[in-house]
Amino acid sequence: MKRLSVLFSVLCLLAAGPAGAQTYPSKPVRIIAPFPPGGVADVLARALQPGLQEALGQQVIIENKPGAGGNIGADLVAKADPDGYTLLLASAGILTINQFLYSKMPFDPAKAFAPITVVGDMPNIVVVNPKTGLKTLKALIDKAKAEPGKLNFGSAGNGTTTHLAVVLLEQAAKIKLAHVPYKGAAPAVQDLVAGQIDGLVDNPPLVLGHIRNGTLTALAWAAPQRMAILPDVPTAAEAGLPGFEASSWFALVAPAGTPQAIIDRLNAETAKILKDPKMVEQFAARGVRLVGNSVASFTAFIPPERARWGEIVKTSGVKLD
Repeated sequence: MKRLSVLFSVLCLLAAGPAGAQTYPSKPVRIIAPFPPGGVADVLARALQPGLQEALGQQVIIENKPGAGGNIGADLVAKADPDGYTLLLASAGILTINQFLYSKMPFDPAKAFAPITVVGDMPNIVVVNPKTGLKTLKALIDKAKAEPGKLNFGSAGNGTTTHLAVVLLEQAAKIKLAHVPYKGAAPAVQDLVAGQIDGLVDNPPLVLGHIRNGTLTALAWAAPQRMAILPDVPTAAEAGLPGFEASSWFALVAPAGTPQAIIDRLNAETAKILKDPKMVEQFAARGVRLVGNSVASFTAFIPPERARWGEIVKTSGVKLD
């Protein structure tokens, strides 16, 4: 019966007409955003919603299922029928990091999902409070080497991508920073602006306004290219630290076993949406680069990312159990 259900779902999704027409009766397509409303995963999922509804001719609903670093929502999708009606707006953490942080995972990220496409990514940026007097990444590294463990760097919490980006900075520059974990990125940024901590390695949205008004100083992008929103900020490589690259990326995946015809259709439609100039401009203003790559490219991208972050987590000794 399950095979018949999946086959019926394939026919429904592939035969759906444009502009809301439904050739076959069907249930709504659900996109699970495994983080709270208002976060990047939620915003990206909702940005895809109207375009996918029109392209598939079916209702698309967004459900927020936060908890355990995204594992709760991801597990729901991992165990869903592979019929294309339940999708996950996954984070880099879910697909490449969490398995190294948690001793027990409810699913195997290497086997549980069928990649569709990377939706967007945000390169991290190194920022400090102006009171530190640090104006370049080299100055930060020199100070950290002269006074190991004195500079306090915050994060959104133990094991988060912002924490692991600090670990990566320490490893790449061969320095020691004092890590200060917070319950979320917002309070960390608030304390940085207030001068309670010295720096952060964070995503652009929460720090962009502070950089522009001078309450925070941007030292370098942890990215291979500069970002247009802050074109005068150099990359880490340009600032003398090659190999320091970290980003938060989000991708659309389906349960493993979803028919390839459905995966290809969802990839094609999502890529079209992500190439819309207005949407590209809207997200670029927040420091988010929309991607929409091929299934093959996304599939090949995951293993080296998993290996890289696995080694970083192992070196850091961070565990969340």
